[in-house]
Amino acid sequence: MATEWIMGLIGGVVIGIAVSLMLLWNGRVTGVSSIVYGVLVPIKGDMAWRWYFIVGLLIGGLSLKITAPELLAAELQTTAWIGSVAGVLVGFGAMLGGGCTSGHGVCGVSRVSPRSIVATIVFMAAGMAAVVLLRKTGLII
Repeated sequence: MATEWIMGLIGGVVIGIAVSLMLLWNGRVTGVSSIVYGVLVPIKGDMAWRWYFIVGLLIGGLSLKITAPELLAAELQTTAWIGSVAGVLVGFGAMLGGGCTSGHGVCGVSRVSPRSIVATIVFMAAGMAAVVLLRKTGLII
């Protein structure tokens, strides 16, 4: 338990370095929903880096599953249909909010963007309200 804060700090630093390198080398903010959207609604000449990013995320997850499967052994605490509906709502919210939690929360807040700070506060409040509502209705434990 004593090293949990160290691991959190290391994780935060690694994420910070990764998004900084994306901005430095590619001139783009690491907003995952925008990256995926750009693959689904392609813009000519702007596809390769998006695919490399997505493949890199998949390789990272697969590497973790192979090297430390116990870390990914958690069970869903809800049904698959609720998870699917939630995914669609998150995608819609990302479009409505002009970005997702990675774009606003990680990249925007670190750049002290007022729009991203407000968006992140709204994301967090909506997430907390959704958990309370879903627990009260019995849809999640």
